[in-house]
Amino acid sequence: MGTSLLTNSSAMTALQTLSMTNKKLDMTQNRIATGQRVSTASDNAAYWSIATTMRSDNKALGAVQDALGLGAATIDTMYTGLNGTVEVVSEIKAKLTAARTPGVDRGKIQSEITELQKQLKNTGDSAVFNGENWISVDSNSTSYNSTKSVVSSFSRAGGVVQIDTVTVDLEAIKLYDKKADATPLTNVVTGASAGTLVAVAGNITVQVGTGATVNVATTTTSTLDSIAKDIMKLGIDGLTVAVGGGQLQFANRASVNGAPAGVTIVLNGGLTAPAALATAPATETGKGILDKSYDAYNGTAWEVFSVANIDISKLTDNAADLAKLETYIAGVDDALGSITNAATNLGAIKNRIGLQQDFVKALVDSLDRGVGQLVDADMNAESTRLQALQTQQQLGIQALSIANGASQSILSLFRG
Repeated sequence: MGTSLLTNSSAMTALQTLSMTNKKLDMTQNRIATGQRVSTASDNAAYWSIATTMRSDNKALGAVQDALGLGAATIDTMYTGLNGTVEVVSEIKAKLTAARTPGVDRGKIQSEITELQKQLKNTGDSAVFNGENWISVDSNSTSYNSTKSVVSSFSRAGGVVQIDTVTVDLEAIKLYDKKADATPLTNVVTGASAGTLVAVAGNITVQVGTGATVNVATTTTSTLDSIAKDIMKLGIDGLTVAVGGGQLQFANRASVNGAPAGVTIVLNGGLTAPAALATAPATETGKGILDKSYDAYNGTAWEVFSVANIDISKLTDNAADLAKLETYIAGVDDALGSITNAATNLGAIKNRIGLQQDFVKALVDSLDRGVGQLVDADMNAESTRLQALQTQQQLGIQALSIANGASQSILSLFRG
C-alpha cells in the first residue's frame, strides 16, 4: 500500500494502542490508589451492589457491638448488686436463727439486723449504670417497663432485615419496688367441738388455681401445729398457714403465671375447709424480693412483714412470738432463694452476652473478609501490571512517534 498524506494508518493504529494502554494504566493506578478492583458500580455492578449491602450490614453490626458492650456493662452492674446481697441476707438469716434461742437479747440482735437492712437498701440503690437501675425500681412510674432488651444481633435473609434482642425480666430480679403491695385474702378453718381437732387417718388436699392437687397425709396423732407445718412444707409461694385460737389460720398471696390464684383446701378429720380461699386476692404482690410482703400470725391477727423491715426487738419467748420468728426465718430463706435464682438467671444472661460479643466480632471480621474477596485488589498483581503497562505506554509513544515521522519522509521526494 502506498504512502498517503491524508491517512496515516500506522499512526492511527499506534494511537489506538496507546489509548488502550493509557486506559488500562489509569485503571491499574486507580486500583493501586484505592486498594480496590471494584470501587464503583461501573467496575462490576453485581459485586459493587453486594459489597455495598454487606458494608451497610457491617456498620449495623458495629452498632450491635456497641449495644452489647453497653448491655454487658449494665447487666454486670446489676449482677454485682444482686450478688452483693446474698451474703447480707444470709447474715440476717443467721441472726434470726440465733434469736430463736430462749433468753437472748433480741433488741441487740435487731440493731445488727437493722444495719444489715440498711446495707441491702444501699446496695440496691447504688447498682446504677448509665442512669439505669434494674434492681431498685418504681413500677408505678409511667416510664417503667418490666422488660429490658439488649440488641444482640442483626441479620438479613432473603432481603428481610431482622434484629434480635436478649431480654431481662425485671420482675424476676428486682429487689425493691416503691409500689404499694396487695392485701392478702385471709380465712380460718374451724375445728369440731369449739376448735378441738378430731384427727383421723386421711389426706388434706391443697390446690392452687386450677393446678394439680397436692395431698398431705394425716394420722390419728395429727395436731393443728403438725398440719400447719405439713402444708407449709409444700412450699406454695404466697400461702401462709398458722395456728391461733385452736384454729388453722390462712393467708393467701398465691399466683400462677403472674396472675393471682385462689387456693382450695379440702380438710378431713373434723375440720371445715376455708371456702373463701377459693377466691383469689384482688391483686398479686408486685414488690421486689427484699420488700415483698410476707404474712405472719401473731396469735390474734395477721401481720405483714418483709426482709427489708423485719423487727424482732419486741418478740418474747411465748409460743406465738416464737412461731412468728420462725415465719420470719422462712420468709428470709425464701427471699435468699429468690435472690439466688435471680443472680443465676442474670449470670446466665451475662455469659450469653459475652458469647454473643465474641460471635459478633468474629462475624464482622468474616464479612470484612467476604467484602475484600469481592472488591479488593491484588496489590502484587497490580504492581506487576503497572510496570508492564508503563513499559507498553513508552513503547506506544515510540511507535506513534515513528508512525508520525513516516509522513515526513515524503518531503525528501520533493527536494532537489
